[in-house]
Amino acid sequence: MKIIIINGPNLNLLGKREPTIYGNETFEMYFDTLQQKFQHLKLHYFQSNIEGEIIDKLHEVGFDFDGIVLNAAAYTHTSVGIGDAVKAIQTPVVEVHISNIHAREEFRHQSFIAPNAKGIIVGFGLQGYELALKSFG
Repeated sequence: MKIIIINGPNLNLLGKREPTIYGNETFEMYFDTLQQKFQHLKLHYFQSNIEGEIIDKLHEVGFDFDGIVLNAAAYTHTSVGIGDAVKAIQTPVVEVHISNIHAREEFRHQSFIAPNAKGIIVGFGLQGYELALKSFG
């Protein structure tokens, strides 16, 4: 199975940014752990701070990958374009958020991705990515 994890803006700062919320581990370090834990999956990783690049990546992989784990970060709450891209592709998408977005500011309670996602995992830290991967088998 071919699965890609797509991370949005500021997630390149994991390990440095607000460690009390996001932890001290970089995503690259965590991705190595995921590859070891899920050796039966062919894992890919992409991160961008640019909305259009995330949309382009969804279009690129959205018809021949078996699953997408998407943490669009702040774009979750603002990007109709990313929501539309998720709706337009065939590959199932699991939306992931490291923090509990429902325990944060009111504007973070809205997701433009959720209506077209296979499922949503929020508030379990980096473990949310593992839960998303398990949902694909």
